[in-house]
Amino acid sequence: MTKLKFRSTPHLWFALAVFLPIRLWAQFAASGTTTVSVTVGPEAAIQINTTTTTLTAASVFSNYTGTTNFSYKVRTSQTSGAAHIQLEVTTDFSPTGGPSVGTPPTAGDALSYTCSVSSPATSCSGSQTSSTASTTSVATFGAGASSAVAGNSGSVGWTLTNDPTYQTGAYSATVTFTISAT
Repeated sequence: MTKLKFRSTPHLWFALAVFLPIRLWAQFAASGTTTVSVTVGPEAAIQINTTTTTLTAASVFSNYTGTTNFSYKVRTSQTSGAAHIQLEVTTDFSPTGGPSVGTPPTAGDALSYTCSVSSPATSCSGSQTSSTASTTSVATFGAGASSAVAGNSGSVGWTLTNDPTYQTGAYSATVTFTISAT
């Protein structure tokens, strides 16, 4: 039987030192550090606090009114940021025979609203007419806007024309609120 002999050379030790993982040579200590980094970007979120808004008339044939309350959180970019809260009637009143946003039974019938939104938002101005075809404004925000940690509040005050041609019955529509930020 032949015995192999292994001869140690300085080149072999150098090669092992270069190719062994650095971790084998690391030292434990009583403390250590790490760097924690984060990129904070623009964000926006909305919460509708009134899940069903009931519109009522204060007197005979006066317009129907009601209020939808919401909360929002927002952060916009410092120099060129902006944010928007908008709404759209995504499902028109049903069943047929009553009010309609898309095809009102009488010209001038409308589901309109006014806005009230706490700072840093700027509320919509005056009465807005809702639409089934496009979004309409509730509030806007400029650059560097930020809400409170718990969120800020707002509301939409609705007015629906009380048209005598509406058939009696219960009618409902779906309104979708959206918020976006840059």
